[in-house]
Amino acid sequence: MPKLYSPLPLATAVYRYAAYGVSIRSDAPLPLPPLATSGVFEIEVHNNNGPIDPRIQVESGFEQNPSTAFDVASFPDGSSYVRMPGVGEISVSPDGRFLDCRRYAESTSESFNVYLVTQALSFALVKCGLEPLHATAVAIDGKAALFLGDCGFGKSTLAAAFLQAGYPLLTDDLLVLHKPHAALLAYPGSPRIKLFPQMASKFLGESVTGAPMNPYTHKMIVPLKEWQVCTDALPVGAIYALARASEVRGAEVGLSVMSQRETFLALLASTFNRTLLEPARLRRQFEATQGLANTLRVKKLSYPRSLDSLPAVLELVVSDLCAEKSEAACSA
Repeated sequence: MPKLYSPLPLATAVYRYAAYGVSIRSDAPLPLPPLATSGVFEIEVHNNNGPIDPRIQVESGFEQNPSTAFDVASFPDGSSYVRMPGVGEISVSPDGRFLDCRRYAESTSESFNVYLVTQALSFALVKCGLEPLHATAVAIDGKAALFLGDCGFGKSTLAAAFLQAGYPLLTDDLLVLHKPHAALLAYPGSPRIKLFPQMASKFLGESVTGAPMNPYTHKMIVPLKEWQVCTDALPVGAIYALARASEVRGAEVGLSVMSQRETFLALLASTFNRTLLEPARLRRQFEATQGLANTLRVKKLSYPRSLDSLPAVLELVVSDLCAEKSEAACSA
C-alpha cells in the first residue's frame, strides 16, 4: 500500500505552535498561536508540493462523509486520507502524530489552513486519544463559555456578537477539553472565525476582510486581531447547548438545566469527527462523554434567531456565568 506520511526532514525549517491542547511542528506557517508551553503530545505537519501518492486514487475506496463536503479513505494500517475538492488533500498516520498535506492550486492558503487545522486535525486528535467537540467558545472574565450546536445553529454568529462586546474568542468550531489537574480546561484554537459576509460586517466592522471558506459556501474566514482572541487554556465556566430555531417559542430568551441524559446526548451529538468508527474509538468516546455528563451541568440556551435578540442573549449568558462562578466559590 502507499506510504502516506513521513517525519519532517531534520534540515527543514520548522514552525512551532500550540493549539487544541497539543504542540504542532510544521514546515510551513499555520494560523495558530505560537508555542509557549508544550502540549499533551506533538503533531508534525509536512507540506507537499505534489500529490501525496498517486496510488491512493487506485488503491482506496472513498467514502463521502454525509455531514461534510470532504471524502475519506481508510487503510488497513490505520492511516487515513482526507480530501476536499477544490481545497486540498491530507493524510494522517495511524497514531495521529504525522500529517502530510497538499494544497490544490485553486485553493487559498487561508481556506486550506483552516481546513487543515479543523477537519483534518480532528483525525489526528482522535487517533491520539482525544475527543474533540463541535463547539465554539469565548472568554468571559477568565472562564470559558462553551456553545454546542450543529452546523447552522448560529455558534459563530453568537461568538461574533461577544467579540463586538469585547469578549475574546477562544476557539471556533473545533474544541478540545482536557483535565490535566483539578480543573477541566478548554483549549484555544485558530485565531479565525468563520462568518457570512453580512454578519462579519455587522459585528466586526464594514472594513473587515476575509478569504472564501471553500467552494461550497458563501462563508468567509476572518483573521482576528491579537486583542480579539484568547491564547490561554481556560477553566470551563459554563456550557450551553443551543436550541434549534424550531424549538424556540416567540421572542423568549431563556436557559434551562438539562438532565444528565439530555447532557449526555447533547455532548455525544456534538462530537466533531463522526468518521472514525473503530470499536475502540467508539468505546472511548462513550466513556469520555459519560464522564463529562456525570460531572458537568449543561444548559439549553433558547433564543429567536434574530439580531435584535442577541443583546439579551449576551446579557443572560454573562449573568449566568457570573452566578456559576459565585456558586463554585461558595462550594469550594
